[in-house]
Amino acid sequence: MFQVRVHGRGGQGVVTAAELLSVAAFMEGRHAQAFPSFGSERTGAPVVAFCRLDDREIRLREPVTDPDTVIVQDATLLHQVAVFDGLRPDGYLLVNSARTWAELGLSGFAAGFTPSRAAVVPATQLALREIGRPVPNAALLGGFAALTGQVSIESVVAAIRERFAGAVADGNEAAARAAFDEVRAQSAVPANFGSSHGA
Repeated sequence: MFQVRVHGRGGQGVVTAAELLSVAAFMEGRHAQAFPSFGSERTGAPVVAFCRLDDREIRLREPVTDPDTVIVQDATLLHQVAVFDGLRPDGYLLVNSARTWAELGLSGFAAGFTPSRAAVVPATQLALREIGRPVPNAALLGGFAALTGQVSIESVVAAIRERFAGAVADGNEAAARAAFDEVRAQSAVPANFGSSHGA
């Protein structure tokens, strides 16, 4: 079983991200579940959502406490919320930011990961460019596909197009593909946690 925890703020599409990821997995013939953590739902409040992927039926229903991947949709949470709880050094870490690990104050933490398993991607900037709104979820799913290989970018795109239509679907697809390319480019070169990774 592969477990994902998504951290963000209300209004950033955190729950939608988990749902889209589960749909992408379904499209590949896998079992999946997605659900939010219940708490404050006001815009800007910290929000957590969970997703599990497996080739067999998933019977667990509790929150993900030992994630294989943590996705952080809002970098302001990095030093405010325990986003890394339960994440092992052999897990995956994806952070929405145009800043470097050093600029985020995480160079030491990120250096503990296998270089190809930790990435920052400027998902908000990609979303603004492609859909005109600061909603980074679709872009981050593209980055997730590149980082983990758990779902294909084509399945992510198919899930986006099942959920959205028209220009919104087109923009989210473009943002997801751009983030996919960005993360693949990062993992193709030797890691330098002080270098710039985004626009």
